[in-house]
Amino acid sequence: MDTYVFRKQIHKLPGRVIHRVPLPEPQVVEGHGARAQIGEICKEKGYTHVLVVTDKTLRELGYEQKILQSLKAAGVRHTLFYGIDSEPTAALIEKGRKIAMKYNTECVIALGGGSVMDTCKMIVAGARLPHLSTRALLVKFLIVPGKTLPMITVPSTAGTGAEITVGAVVTRTRGTKGSTVIVGLDVTHVILDSELTIHAPQVVTAACGMDALSHVVEGTVSDVAVDVEDAYRSLEGVKLILHHLPVVIREPENIESRLAMCRAAMYGGNAINTQLAGYVHAFAHSIGAKYHIPHGQAISLMMLPVLEYQMDACLRKYALMARYCGLADVHTEDRIAAERFLQAVKDLIVTCGLNTLPLPVKESDYEELTRMVAKDSINYSAPMTFSEEDIRRVLLRVTGR
Repeated sequence: MDTYVFRKQIHKLPGRVIHRVPLPEPQVVEGHGARAQIGEICKEKGYTHVLVVTDKTLRELGYEQKILQSLKAAGVRHTLFYGIDSEPTAALIEKGRKIAMKYNTECVIALGGGSVMDTCKMIVAGARLPHLSTRALLVKFLIVPGKTLPMITVPSTAGTGAEITVGAVVTRTRGTKGSTVIVGLDVTHVILDSELTIHAPQVVTAACGMDALSHVVEGTVSDVAVDVEDAYRSLEGVKLILHHLPVVIREPENIESRLAMCRAAMYGGNAINTQLAGYVHAFAHSIGAKYHIPHGQAISLMMLPVLEYQMDACLRKYALMARYCGLADVHTEDRIAAERFLQAVKDLIVTCGLNTLPLPVKESDYEELTRMVAKDSINYSAPMTFSEEDIRRVLLRVTGR
């Protein structure tokens, strides 16, 4: 049965709910090698012991060393946990939580991508709730009285925006994924360090950049009312990515553009917190889960088909983005401006080399994917509600590309 009527009736509900969740208000520190400032930050906060969490790859590259050296120079004791080699799981969270509580950790420093960030969010929450089992933490909304342990985030990619989002995606014991919104998450500092992204492979830079673009674009067109500052951050994120992602593809060591991409990704995280996502994510989550392809690649496959399909519903906001990014002016008709915006996205996908990605979607899977997309879309306040027929038509656009 098509759940269209139900989904249309509640489509504003997620936006109302997310605005009741208190959001972190971190201090942002950015620069090439900025993570070397963490020791002084911790010293100023009066921390005597911190937990540094990273993954095995970054540990092998030695990217945590500047942080550890700065902590040592500042006289702040630390414990290093680098056992993360997969997406967050209950077992990883439990291990990290036990370490944090054993050493009376006063702050957790998260160095890595989305998996590290989400694991650390659950650690800082779980350490404040020692009476709960890890399994009991994995609920839709985890309320932490007061706040979680303080957390300093150091993203190693410019894409997920997880350094600032209040949600964490965790793989349950049976292998299924679920999202937990942490009410009371205390991210005190975000460190944007271009040195961490400058040597990323082009395919990673491109996929992460498209993920960030999807966040700020879907934030801008969402049916959620936000204040002027949040609206500005999303628009600025679109502009930064359209300008700077082609630069870092051509010039991987361009520090200015790398930092701009880090900033844009953080703005994307803010968009998720305040404006949520939309059908690009609903489709990407579904085909990613079905065919086991990386999230950034799934986003790249679904971006244009979804944006083009909802053109009429988003005409004014597409035109707004075009004008803000200098693709049109106030005299340009909305439809022409909107078309220029979509062309800019298409050109960016080509520049990133993502237009040649293999197409995993099979017609025989349409029915299952349609159910998956419809179910996932309930989490968002999209500019229009897709019927099951709408979803199938978008899938046809993908396979017929």
